[in-house]
Amino acid sequence: KPLGFWDPIGLVENVDQERFDRLRSVELKHGRVSMLAVLGHIVTSNGIRLPGMISNSKELAFADVPTGLAAFSKLPAAGFWQIVLFCGALEILVMRDVTGLGEFPGDFRNGFIDFGWDKFSPEQKLQKRAIELNNGRAAQMGILALMMHECVDGKPYIFFDL
Repeated sequence: KPLGFWDPIGLVENVDQERFDRLRSVELKHGRVSMLAVLGHIVTSNGIRLPGMISNSKELAFADVPTGLAAFSKLPAAGFWQIVLFCGALEILVMRDVTGLGEFPGDFRNGFIDFGWDKFSPEQKLQKRAIELNNGRAAQMGILALMMHECVDGKPYIFFDL
């Protein structure tokens, strides 16, 4: 199960099911993005980079781009806007229930990707959804902590240096 219900500022107080489902969908989406962000931070902090150039005109290789928020200081403006446009396209075209067939808030399969989901029992599906929700919440706090520590002293990992 998710780790309990906690709404200290009353965001879901007196809301209908449609609004609650919208908020849950957004929470899942942010959790998924945060899980990818934490993984990306860990991978790049360990020196793993894509091969080649990120910008031929600026002679900037992927390996030359620092980890974390410091990447924005090296990233060319065109690269930044490419990321913004790509994320916008995903948000508008992909990361939503286009078909209206979603089983639950955050179900963006759209009748296309299954990975065996339909073979799970209702109890297993509920458990998997709760696991994703909890991991997403943890990842949101994790990436926030990495960014805050990087802003405070330039070291995102407080227990060791990479």
